[in-house]
Amino acid sequence: MDINYEQINKELWNDRTTHHVQSEFYDMQNFLEGKSPLNSIELNLLGDVSGKTMLHLQCHFGMDTLAFARLGAHVTGIDISDNAISEAKKLAAKANLEGEFVCCSVYDVPQHISQQFDIVFTSYGTIGWLPDMNRWAEVVSKMLKPGGIFVFAEFHPAVWMFDNDFEKVAYSYFNREDIVEELEGTYADRNAPMKKKSVSWNHDIAEVLQALLSNGLTLERFEEFDYSPYNCFNKTVPGGEGKFYIAGMEQKLPMVYALRMRK
Repeated sequence: MDINYEQINKELWNDRTTHHVQSEFYDMQNFLEGKSPLNSIELNLLGDVSGKTMLHLQCHFGMDTLAFARLGAHVTGIDISDNAISEAKKLAAKANLEGEFVCCSVYDVPQHISQQFDIVFTSYGTIGWLPDMNRWAEVVSKMLKPGGIFVFAEFHPAVWMFDNDFEKVAYSYFNREDIVEELEGTYADRNAPMKKKSVSWNHDIAEVLQALLSNGLTLERFEEFDYSPYNCFNKTVPGGEGKFYIAGMEQKLPMVYALRMRK
């Protein structure tokens, strides 16, 4: 790859963070008053996290990370955005919750954090920013204690085949190209005054699973869902509490998959 995708995406997420911390989408005030941003999809796979050490990869500004701290986990969050990590530390102080936050790329985590964890977790819109699933899976495995679990919830690669307005299939299901886009606004605030370049990749499920299996993890549970727990796509319609569908594709399009693996 000739372009510096990490720098491009870091600038994107630094800008997004500024808007996201103030957005209704993330609803920080209700979080500070005790509302959990976590979903049943990941909670059912994780089980009781109390007393467990937990590494959250690509934690954004730490809201989910700190929600796990509220549940009794000893949490560490990492993100490539220095703005996001700064906001995560501020949020921890405001919420009076304990958490460690480190600014680094996923691939560089072992150079910044020496301990291994009971749980490694990442969710919703994360791996598309990474070109190489084997390097990612190596980090996941390296950061897990023997017997530890990896829990992962992610938007389905079928969703990323479409253009942003879900009018046509624009991209391959398989990881065959760098997807370079100019993005206006952000999923948390469509009218945010920002325009940034992004570089991403679509990773088919076989690519993800094989990378994890090849790095010493065993699959315990795999699930697919026909809804998104977030209203973060264009042309969505509500489908009951905490469920959003793409209009015209209700209950037909796989929108999320989730898994639990053990080292």
